[in-house]
Amino acid sequence: MNLKDWIMLALKKVVTNNSTIYRREVMLMGNKFEISVVGNDPIWAHERIDSAIAEINRVEKLLSTFGEDNAVNTINRNAGVKPVKVGAEIFKLIERSLQISELTYGSFDITYYNNDKALDNEDIATLTYTTINYKDVVLDAKATTVFLKEKGMRISFAANSKGYAADRAKYILQLEGVSHGVINAGGDLLTWGLQPDMEPWTVATADPRQANEPFADLEISNMAIATSVNTGNYAIINDKKLNVARPVNGFAVSQTKSVSIISPTAEFADAMATPVMTIGVNAGIYLINQLNQIGCVIIDDHNRIYPSKGIVIA
Repeated sequence: MNLKDWIMLALKKVVTNNSTIYRREVMLMGNKFEISVVGNDPIWAHERIDSAIAEINRVEKLLSTFGEDNAVNTINRNAGVKPVKVGAEIFKLIERSLQISELTYGSFDITYYNNDKALDNEDIATLTYTTINYKDVVLDAKATTVFLKEKGMRISFAANSKGYAADRAKYILQLEGVSHGVINAGGDLLTWGLQPDMEPWTVATADPRQANEPFADLEISNMAIATSVNTGNYAIINDKKLNVARPVNGFAVSQTKSVSIISPTAEFADAMATPVMTIGVNAGIYLINQLNQIGCVIIDDHNRIYPSKGIVIA
C-alpha cells in the first residue's frame, strides 16, 4: 500500500467512526427543501442548517415581487417607463439569466407579458404570447440599472430562483466550515464533499427517494442535478405547470419524458432543465455536449435513456 492509499484509508476510518449525516426538511420558497450536513456534533450541525435556512429565506425575499420597495417589483412597475437601479446581486442574476436565454435561443426566458385575465383564470394553455422576450431587457453595467423596454413586460425568477437559493445556502455552509453536504431543493440536488464513509455522493445517497431512478448510481459529488418532467405539453418546474411547447417556437416535447441537467451550480442546472426539454432529445444532447462541465440525462416516452458525453449509466 502506497502512502496515498494509507492516508485515504486512515481518513476514511476517522470520518466513518466520528461523522454522520444530519438532515432537516423544511418548506421554503414554496418547495420542500432538505438540508444535510456531515459532522460529528449535532448542535453544531443544526446551527449550520439554521444558517442555510436563513440564507434561503433571504434569497426568497430578495427575488419576491411583494412589497413596494422590492427590486423585482420595482423593475416590473417601471417597464416601458425608466431604468431602475438595482443592487449587484440582482443585476448579476439578471445578467446570467440573459446569457442562458442567448445560449438556449430564447427557450429559457425570465421575461413574460402581464396578461392578468389569463393568469386569473389559471388557464395557462390560453395565454397569448407576444414578441416580448429577453432581448427587450436593457442592462447598464456601469450604472447597474435594468430597463424593460415594453409596457406590460415583466420578469420572474421562477425557473432559476430555487437553484440560486441552493447555491447561496451551500456557500454559507462552506463559509461556516461544512465540508460535506447535500441540499435537496424539491428533488433537485446540490452536493459537495463526500459521504461519511468517504464515498462520492450519488443520486440515491443524496436522495434515497430517487433510489429507483435509472441513473440512481450516477456520481454527483461537487455537482448539482436538476430534473424537469414532461406531462403532455407541459413541464413541472418549481411546482408550477409551465407550457414548454409555445406556439412561438413550435418545439414539440411529446417524445421527452424527463431531462436531468448536471452542472457545477444548481442555478444553471435549474435554468437549463426545461429549455433542453423543449428542444428535444437530439438538439438537447447536442447543446449540452458543446458545454464544459455540463452533462444531461434525457429519458424519452419509451423509457430509453440518452446520456450526454462523459455520463455513464450502469
